[in-house]
Parts: sequence; structure tokens; C-alpha cells
Amino acid sequence: MKLVFMGTPEIAACVLKSIIDSGKHEITAVVTQPDKPKGRGHEMDAPPVKKLALEHGLTVLQPEKAGTPEFIDSIRALAPDVIAVAAYGKILKPALLEIPRFGCINVHASLLPKYRGASPVQWAVINGEEKSGVTIMHMAAGLDTGDMIMSEEVALEKKETAGSLHDKLAAMGGPLLLKALDALEDGTAPRIPQKEEEATYVTTLDKSFGKIDFNNTAEKIERLIRGLNPWPTAYTRINDKLLKIWDAEALPATVLTKEAAKSEKGTVIRAEGDEFLVLCANSVLKINALQIEGKKRMNTADFLRGFKIEAGTILGF
Repeated sequence: MKLVFMGTPEIAACVLKSIIDSGKHEITAVVTQPDKPKGRGHEMDAPPVKKLALEHGLTVLQPEKAGTPEFIDSIRALAPDVIAVAAYGKILKPALLEIPRFGCINVHASLLPKYRGASPVQWAVINGEEKSGVTIMHMAAGLDTGDMIMSEEVALEKKETAGSLHDKLAAMGGPLLLKALDALEDGTAPRIPQKEEEATYVTTLDKSFGKIDFNNTAEKIERLIRGLNPWPTAYTRINDKLLKIWDAEALPATVLTKEAAKSEKGTVIRAEGDEFLVLCANSVLKINALQIEGKKRMNTADFLRGFKIEAGTILGF
């Protein structure tokens, strides 16, 4: 089939790579978001999808807006049989959805109708889901509301991070999309309506989501830490320095003395050896890996050898 691919981040690049490697479809164009400044030097950096596409000599389009008549006409001129979308980053106009004879299909990193919208991978971890997966769906005018074609699920491990789940779903997405494309071509692709009563939506994450509130339980904070690893990371402050938390575990309140349990939330209960314990709501957070402002990431034992923290120190803003 003649195919236009639309996607932007690393997970989309993994899907595109599967299409390229299959050699089954003619990719007439790859559409991705414009280059953006990155890092301290603010040098322009291309999206992962663009980098991959150029490596394989594919035509790359980077419209500022994918809904302009000019852009829609350029896609119409390509006469694609299908448009495959994976984390493109913008809602597509009906005029674009109507161009391909097989329509537009989307690779979504959740088990729809749960976790429609942005950041489904991170929120699955943050919310403590037992499973996640990939859904291939027919695109409609709403936000991830279209009929489903097929899905595949994966169980979340106890220490699953957003990064590790992302990699699993990225590896699943391409092969599942290829199956869906085969089904479209031979006329066997189903249209499975989503159950609206089961739908949930998630928002885009930014750095502010990583601010730790120690009035929450240690279990909730531990999931937040995993869900924001590797980006944007969970953090707090200690002695006016930013402190990123990379790994932690929740301990029961039984490790607390009665006096310690009455302390202000965010109080350091113990900081010696490999133990860095912080009071949360009726529980304790044991920090295992961290990174203080201006230093590299390290485990707790290494950190405490070079950075003394007194019991009773209060973390937070």
C-alpha cells in the first residue's frame, strides 16, 4: 500500500522502523513536528522520526500546522491508501482523515478506551495499573475516540518505570500496526466501538508534575517517581538545592517510632549508611537513588558518604 506516516518522538520512530524493515509498503512521505531547540545551547534538534526517515532517504514534511489547506492538498496529491499515525502530537482535521481510501489509523500506547490523550505510558505507571498495551484504531474527529482494530497487552512489573514501559510498547507497536495494515488491505479489519463509559483521559506532563508532596502516601510517591523516570523526573528540595529522586520504595509505618510518626511530613527520619528514610502520610519513603543539583545520579550509600544529612531535616518547598 501507499502509506503516509505521521509521528514525532522515539516511540513513533520505532513504529516507522518496523514499517521500513517490513518492505511491504511504499512510504510516500513522513510527516513530523518541526525541529525544536534543545539543551543549554538551544541548538535546533530534529525529532527522532525525522532522523530515521532521512537515514532511509524518505521524504520528510514538517508543517507548523497540519490543518492548513496547503498541507492537506500536499497530502491529497500523494494519494495515499492509508495514513498511519503514531504519537504525532496534534489532532488531525477531518479533511485530512478523509483522504486515504483505507482511512487513517493510529498506534496508541494504552488499552483504549483507558488513557486517551497524551502521556498514557507515564500515567499507567503513576496510577499503579497492572497492565498496559498498544491499541490500533481507526482515527475519528475526537481525541482517541475512533473504533478499534486490535490491541495487545503487557503486564507491568513491580519496578516498572515509564522508560521501561515505553520501550516495551514501542517494540510492540510496529508489528501490531503491520498486522492491522494487512487486515485493512484484505478487508478483515474490524471496527470495534469503544465503550465511552469506560473512557479516561490523561493530560500532557511537564516538569511541575514532578514536585513531590510528602503529604501523600509513600506508595503514591514511589509510583510517581517511577512514572516520571526518565522524564520529567520527580523532585524535592533540600537546603535550597534541587534533589531529584530516581528510585525509592515504600516502607510500612511500623518502622517509625511514635515520636517520629508525629513529625512534619517530609522530615528525614534517618540518613546513614544506605538508608535515607523520609516521613510521608502514614508511611515511609526509602530513597535508593538520587541526584542533587549540580551532581550526577548516585545510589544512597554513595550520596550519603559525601553529603551529610541530619535527621530532622525537612524536604520540600
